Amino acid sequence: MKEEKKLKREQSLTTQRIKSFIFAIRGQRIIIDRDLAQIYGVKTSRLNEQVKRNKKQGEIS
Repeated sequence: MKEEKKLKREQSLTTQRIKSFIFAIRGQRIIIDRDLAQIYGVKTSRLNEQVKRNKKQGEIS
């Protein structure tokens, strides 16, 4: 029972933390690349490389 409460609390904190990174700009909700990289635990440059790679793969199909 205690473990379930602890897990639920941790998930809530994670959700709150992620929500704190979301900004509204011109009616769009965004997360800055450096914040998204922090969430995933990678370097910003690596995140941006993968975004570019995925865009190129989408164009091929």
